Formats: sequence, structure tokens, C-alpha cells
Amino acid sequence: MEMLIDSGNTRLKVGLINAADAAATGVRAAATACAFDNNDTAAFAAWLDALPTAPHRALGSNVAGPERAAAIEAALGRHGCTVEWITPREQALGLTSRYQYPERLGSDRWAAMLGVLCRLPAPRPAFLLASFGTATTLDTVGADGVFEGGLILPGPVMMRRALASGTADLPLAHAEPVLFPAETHAAIATGVAAAQAGAVVRQWLVARQKYGGRMLTLYVAGGGWPEVEAETRRLLGQVASALGDSPPAPEVIDNPVLDGLAALLAGHGAPWNS
Repeated sequence: MEMLIDSGNTRLKVGLINAADAAATGVRAAATACAFDNNDTAAFAAWLDALPTAPHRALGSNVAGPERAAAIEAALGRHGCTVEWITPREQALGLTSRYQYPERLGSDRWAAMLGVLCRLPAPRPAFLLASFGTATTLDTVGADGVFEGGLILPGPVMMRRALASGTADLPLAHAEPVLFPAETHAAIATGVAAAQAGAVVRQWLVARQKYGGRMLTLYVAGGGWPEVEAETRRLLGQVASALGDSPPAPEVIDNPVLDGLAALLAGHGAPWNS
């Protein structure tokens, strides 16, 4: 039994997988995820101790720093399980990275794109992957499997917290976005949703132009998506209508990073840290 680890800035997500089953059945059904809020490695260690059978190795993505990686390694090490942390590469499993320095791309972004790419049947469409977590990332991959680049901006929660902590009078807002906000909570919530949606529309437009107006599939992930979903759909619909297109229908993917790790494990195995 192997373990997949998505160590992010806000949550630690893990999945148990049998590599042979992943190769036979495909990554979508291969891993069952378990999440620990605020990267609670103590809760992770307790969950690990309660497993009937401990994994013998783990493959992971870590963007939460070396201390977090060390805590995860220590918890697994007590069960004799080794951990390999992936480093993004220029090419893997049909994905080609045009990042200036491929190894400096966030390992979560790279794994998530692999997770999407490996679930698509041929011929694969171009796609935009929007992940709304601690940070929001928007990454574009062509039908040829080439990752062109992407955006990073503060996620919805971080935007709201920045206004609350960086100003004297603004609250940590909780409200539904509206067209014309008439009170402060709604003004902040609508501003945050508009910023997130605007970034999605921006990337959809530049990708649409690059690929000659061909359809671009939109995948969304992350806990911040429900907060910005309505505004994103509304704005995409307006822009697409003005261009004479049908608006893209966002498809939610629960665990694209774990899917990508499962694909790496099933496709090539170790090592992925060099």
C-alpha cells in the first residue's frame, strides 16, 4: 500500500492507493482522500497510527515548507514508511512545461495539471485549471500537452483577511456577492469574488485567442471555489455571449494533486525528487 500526500499551505490531504490498482483502473478511482485542516500533523500522525496496515512508501507534494515536510516524514518514519517529495520536471506523462525554470514551479500546480491531463481521453482538449486555495492559481495547458504558464494571486480567504488585518475599520467580511453592494461586508465579498472571477476570465480570453477561438475546458478545484462560483459563472457568461460563444461549464475536480501523484506512481514510480 502506498500513500499520496498533498501538503498545502492550509490543508494536508492524503490518500491511500495500490499502485497496481491505479494502473488498472485509472487515477480517478484510485485514491480516497482524507484532509486535515491547518496542516494538523498531530491529527495526521494519530490517523496514521490507527490504520490497520501502514503504507510502505509515500509520494508527495509539499509547498508548506521544510518543517512541515519533516513532521510528515517523522510520523511516517515511525511506521517504516519512506517519503519521496516530487520536483517538477520539464516533461512527464505527456505534459511539457514552458516554465522558465521548471523545477521552481509549485509541485502542487505541476501535480494538479498532471492529474487533469491523465484523466482526459484522446484527443485531449486545451484546458484552464483554476485552483482556489490559500492562493488562487490559473494554469493553461494546450491540446498538445504544453503548459504555457499561469497566474498566482491571493485566494479568496487571504484577500478578505488582508483587508481585515491591513486596515483600521474593515471587518473580516462574510456576505454574498451582489451587483451593487450597499454595505461593507457585501462590498468586500463582492470585490473579492469580482477579482477572482476577473482573473479567470482574463486567462480564458488569452487562451481562447492563443488557440484560435477553439473551445477551452475549464476545471476548478479548491475550497474557495464556492465563494466565487456565482460571480465567475456570471462574468464568463456575459463575456462569452458578447463574443458569440457558449460559456464554459466549469467542471469541479476534488483532488487533482492526488490524482497527479497517483498518475506518477502508476506511470513511472520512484524517484521523483531529482
